[in-house]
Amino acid sequence: MNFSYQAYDKSGKMINGSVDAPSVEEATEILRKKGMFVSSIGNSKDNAGAKKSQKKRKIGSKRVSPKVVAEFARELAVLVSTGTPLIDAISSIERQSSSETWGNELKRVRQRLEEGDSLTAALEGNSEAFDAVFRSLVAAGESSGHLDTMLLRVAVLTRKQAQIRSNILGAMMYPILLTGVAVVVIGMLIGVVLPRFSSMFETLDTPLPASTAVLMSISSFIRSYWWGVIPAGISAIAYFIWWMKGVKGQFIIGNIALKVPKLGDILRSFMTARITRLMGVLLEAKVPMLDTINLTRESLGHQRYRDLMTNVEDAVTRGEPISSVLGSEGLVVSSACEAIRNGEQTGRLADVLVHISDYLDEDNETIIKSLSSLIEPVIMVVLGILVGFVAISMFLPLFDLTATAGA
Repeated sequence: MNFSYQAYDKSGKMINGSVDAPSVEEATEILRKKGMFVSSIGNSKDNAGAKKSQKKRKIGSKRVSPKVVAEFARELAVLVSTGTPLIDAISSIERQSSSETWGNELKRVRQRLEEGDSLTAALEGNSEAFDAVFRSLVAAGESSGHLDTMLLRVAVLTRKQAQIRSNILGAMMYPILLTGVAVVVIGMLIGVVLPRFSSMFETLDTPLPASTAVLMSISSFIRSYWWGVIPAGISAIAYFIWWMKGVKGQFIIGNIALKVPKLGDILRSFMTARITRLMGVLLEAKVPMLDTINLTRESLGHQRYRDLMTNVEDAVTRGEPISSVLGSEGLVVSSACEAIRNGEQTGRLADVLVHISDYLDEDNETIIKSLSSLIEPVIMVVLGILVGFVAISMFLPLFDLTATAGA
């Protein structure tokens, strides 16, 4: 018998197709072995909507705030739980939207629903707003008949991730501001203040100290070739940011961060919290273990941890516990590995994973709050040293002249 299906591949991309199998269960198993997470499957004659959605053009990704997505999931869960039809619920949220971009996105989702698509298929057009984990939980809710419960879990998960990102950015804002001030101050000293001393230094009949001579050369070069120095500096910063976002840059920066004292421990704690929360929520939603591991891996930005989840997948395929792999490379907090081992033995792995993530998130919030206070003194000390170096270099020839005259 031929069955048409909608499923997600390992990258979270929606795939529509057909498969030959004796039953729905065997067709689902065939797709699962191919690394796909099935959101809907049925007889080809009954899935005209699936074929229709396959021909639709995907809309380009639009960046939407995670807070907006979390609020959407929460409001939709409340409306669905009260018995409001899905199309009417999304129409209500669409009318309340204050953002034109978000309103257009909700309009697109509503139109897909009106054309007969499932909510999972309707959300598939914008993977930037509705990632693979979001869509997988919605698919699990639709298949189990508990969409409102799954939407609440999505809302909690999305809001938590948005809060962590916001806390990190808030903690880093002041250090970034101090760094900007330091660059401006150093630039003013070298480009404006030093040239005023150059004519005076030229009248001195004594050789300039090495530090003063170096600063004067730098100042003269910048003033003479500012038209090339400024664009080159901006280009270098832009290239570095682009390189950091690339696969190679993320891999190198990620490995360095893990080896830096204290910073490596913080990164391990954050990554462990993310892995355990994603896996815990997905397992609670009755998503199969292998699909849970695949979705979690695709949601991680650190290559070392993606490789770790690949090893976890291989271990599960061989019938081994995931705790033995998670604790083998020192990438996961040791206490979390022990708790996961106990959860596997007691059969309460999903609950344990969620509890671990809650515990780690509380600790990480404290770390984030103290992060700014730890970085600020370092930046202030570095800024003071640089400004002091420039100031001393400017006045050192005058000190030498005074000492010579006194002699």
